[in-house]
Amino acid sequence: MNELNITNLYQKGYLSEIDFYFAKFISDISEINNEDIFLGAALASMVTREGNVCLDLNSYAFQDGSGGFRCPELLPWRNKLLSSRAVGVPNDFAPLILDDKNRLYLYRFWKNERQVADFIKKAVVNNNMPVNKALLKAGIKRLFPEKIKDEINWQKIAGVVPVFKKFTVISGGPGTGKTTVIAKILAIIIEQFIDRRGGETEKNLRIFLAAPTGKAAARMSESIIEAKKSLACDEQVKDLIPGDACTIHRLLKAVKNSYGFFYNAANLLPADLVIIDEASMVDLAMMHSLVQALPENAALILVGDKDQLASVDAGSLLGDICDRNNMHDFSDSFSAKINYAIGDKCFASKNQSRCGSALSDSIITLKKNYRFAAAGGALELASAVNNGRADKALELIKTRKNLNWKSIETVDELYESLSKIIIEKYDNFFKTDDPKKALEELNRFKILCPVKKGPFGVEGVNRLAERILLKASKHHHMPGIKLPVIITNNDYRLGLFNGDIGVIMNDADESYAFFNDSSGLLKRFFPQRLSEYETAYAMTVHRSQGSEFDDILLLLPDRDSPILTREVIYTGVTRARHNISIWGTEDILKASILKKIERTSGLRDALWDEVHSLF
Repeated sequence: MNELNITNLYQKGYLSEIDFYFAKFISDISEINNEDIFLGAALASMVTREGNVCLDLNSYAFQDGSGGFRCPELLPWRNKLLSSRAVGVPNDFAPLILDDKNRLYLYRFWKNERQVADFIKKAVVNNNMPVNKALLKAGIKRLFPEKIKDEINWQKIAGVVPVFKKFTVISGGPGTGKTTVIAKILAIIIEQFIDRRGGETEKNLRIFLAAPTGKAAARMSESIIEAKKSLACDEQVKDLIPGDACTIHRLLKAVKNSYGFFYNAANLLPADLVIIDEASMVDLAMMHSLVQALPENAALILVGDKDQLASVDAGSLLGDICDRNNMHDFSDSFSAKINYAIGDKCFASKNQSRCGSALSDSIITLKKNYRFAAAGGALELASAVNNGRADKALELIKTRKNLNWKSIETVDELYESLSKIIIEKYDNFFKTDDPKKALEELNRFKILCPVKKGPFGVEGVNRLAERILLKASKHHHMPGIKLPVIITNNDYRLGLFNGDIGVIMNDADESYAFFNDSSGLLKRFFPQRLSEYETAYAMTVHRSQGSEFDDILLLLPDRDSPILTREVIYTGVTRARHNISIWGTEDILKASILKKIERTSGLRDALWDEVHSLF
């Protein structure tokens, strides 16, 4: 490979401008004019834009790249990189870091990953908090009265673990009761705190609730406020449970015109406990900023769905922490603590593939689904997709009453079918002149698209819906034109957040944008005050995370794409409360379910190597 070919990679768009000039900078300071060093640096930059934390030389070595180039053999490539003064090994201070498993990092990504791993490994063994075990047992019995015959009650276990642990992960799919569990955990922890202080509460626990997006934070607030109303605990305890959640950016106080935060390693967040909801959406850089700002004795609870789509930016943090696709037992000593607290035996499956460790003691997966209890087809479909069983998923979609499959191959077929369903599903939305009812209708049905561009993407479907409904409104004399909209950027001034869905419609001969308030009331603004929004008959699967709709239509594109994975399908179908329709071709659906998101990082190895090495 020569310099001219490398330049062509940039000119053809395979490398971005930043990839090309970063690699040129590395070459300049290397004092070695070698295309292998240039290529390694360029690819290390490029893969971070694809969500990877580092470049896996093993996967690229001696392979033909899609940009029309061939990478060097592994050992000569590794040796050539290490000959450069710009490339170091772990714990060196150099622009690029190459570890012993042939992962090439930009220094910032290596440092972030290492410090997040170090925080977690230290936190899982930091269990110095005294526990009143009798009070804990009574609290678990009172707050988790449900008995599940012949099954482990994982919600009960989720209530126990954070009392003993400074770091806890609670993973579970939609409908498994994660938010309800958070409220109960807070009650149990606060009861322990009051007990330690002899009933005095002059110094309250400093508890912070946060989420990666404004919408997720707002939903967290609403759910906690609603859940704590029915908690079986003293009013004093309820009063100490916070109801306000914010974004992680707001929690750490982002510094304007900077990538930094007010709270950081030199200025710690005054917190005793931080709970992060929708943790699957948190990228490596944000998690690094958070853990660096936490005091040594502060506890951290991550809540989310490890099987959902990963963050937009680099990393697959929750999946790596949970060692996704491997099962882990609790250690014998920790199982004994759980058994005492829940008053039952906590038997781990004999088929689980990893032994107990300090980290595995900190991870709980909620398994019982309460939302889909009466709609087993949806639950079975989500499970089949998540396990990569493409044929089973297709069979379920075609045979279960709450599931629907439609074969769509051409744009003409798509437009004809969409025209019918859009008029049907949005009929009540257009006929009402009540903004509250209009918003309720928008939560009943949503078209979800994995892609944004093209006729099968969000932009094409939204344009089609606007044309269809404009034409229908003239024929059916619907009361005024309405436009469903979705906020695309947080606007703290108006209290609107990325992902909030609203409607623009006439009210008293004036056009307003209406949004639901957490209090149940409506927020009303002149449309021109909205900073960034899009039409929302259809939305991307990625943007739908954290949302729920009665019925969804998942519209697959007409050709395969790297973005089509089982995580996209799983996230899409689990947005539905009741009915799921999937349109597309069988080949595209099967290919998507068989394809997993594979993001390269070293976090999983850094956290779990000690456990794996025992086998």
